[in-house]
Amino acid sequence: MEYGSIEREIHVDASPEVVFKVVSSPQHIAEWWTDGAEFEPAPGAVGELVWGDRAHVEAMRVVTAEPPRLFAFRWCYPGGTVDDDAASMLVTFELTPAGSGTRVRLTETGFRELGWEAAKLEEMYHDHVSGWDTFVPRLGEYVARLVSAP
Repeated sequence: MEYGSIEREIHVDASPEVVFKVVSSPQHIAEWWTDGAEFEPAPGAVGELVWGDRAHVEAMRVVTAEPPRLFAFRWCYPGGTVDDDAASMLVTFELTPAGSGTRVRLTETGFRELGWEAAKLEEMYHDHVSGWDTFVPRLGEYVARLVSAP
């Protein structure tokens, strides 16, 4: 296995404009993925993703913000830097109108570029696969609750 990228795709019954806000704004991200986030959804903006009571904090940098179709950011582990593309992973959300909703395609790349030895690469890749298998459905569930709220 190459451990090069993770791809997940779901359909949600909401417009790309709504979904873009859900994947690109800290207050929405904290509802389906992290416990908190701080950043401006603008290219070049640097911020952080937070889990737990700040027990786990990752630096992040917005790479692309093209409402309502594309949002991408880099994030890294301690010791890495979001300013170095080879020392961070890239998460991309591509949003495409599909019927009365939106096709959400998530891609995460950069695992091999981090230079981890084989066992660490495999462990981290599988950890992220497991994570996205949990959080992408949560994204869909959150969007459904958001658009059905009065």
